[in-house]
Amino acid sequence: MRIGCFALVEPFSPMRRQFQAIAEMGIKYADLTDNHDGGMLGVEYGFAASVSLDSHPAKIREMSESAGLTLTSFCAHANLLDPPSPDIYGTNQIIKAIRLAHLLGIKHVITTEGDPKTDFGRNLTPAQQIFAICEKLHAPIQWAEELGIELLLETHGQVTDSVQTMGELLERLGHEQTVGICLDTGNSWLGGAEPLDHVKAFGSRIKHIHWKDMGPEWQAKRGTEFGCGMATVALGSGVIDLPPVIKALQDANFDGATTLEIAGADNVKKSVERLKKWTQAC
Repeated sequence: MRIGCFALVEPFSPMRRQFQAIAEMGIKYADLTDNHDGGMLGVEYGFAASVSLDSHPAKIREMSESAGLTLTSFCAHANLLDPPSPDIYGTNQIIKAIRLAHLLGIKHVITTEGDPKTDFGRNLTPAQQIFAICEKLHAPIQWAEELGIELLLETHGQVTDSVQTMGELLERLGHEQTVGICLDTGNSWLGGAEPLDHVKAFGSRIKHIHWKDMGPEWQAKRGTEFGCGMATVALGSGVIDLPPVIKALQDANFDGATTLEIAGADNVKKSVERLKKWTQAC
């Protein structure tokens, strides 16, 4: 199991600095996190850690290689439940992420449905939610299949956090060799499921892990919020029982890349130590 880090570890720092900070913590793997179409003022003036989906791949490759990092995933978290709009990250951006990941030699592009922000999206029935997601991912899956990319659905929304509806969505999408899962341990728990149940249900369909533990202050929000960006506690310092998840992943022959989505260098370092200890113990 390869342990990497979310490339948003220092506020108001550019992506190059994010990669350097990850390397300084002794981590050799990272994801490509925030990204956007075209240009961005914050990137030009050095206070936003985002990369353009229209970048030449050599620019991104140089930044990661100069820090001694290997990029293992490309985040393309989208809004798949609201109606399409030019200002919404959706199908077009996911396709661009797949194409850029291919040029960078990154195997996994991770997307999810996110929270709807309009009355239209909030009022969809469960069946309509699945249809909306499938419609918006139809073309990206074709691109992923053509380019040899695995498009992974992260547990980060009302549909994907649930074991039942994740299963229904995977069945409807098909393309089992192209479409997989990124299990976020914190998000699945926050959405009301148990990350262990996702591993038991989907096994080898899980290709990437986002590691989070959740502090006790999140208990009251469980089942009513779907996804959070970063944990504020180290793995093993929250309420999620992670060693059984690791054991189940090993039983499912998981040997892929993982990403720590944890705030604070000390929390990240503690999490790496504990992950290694738990993995060896299992």
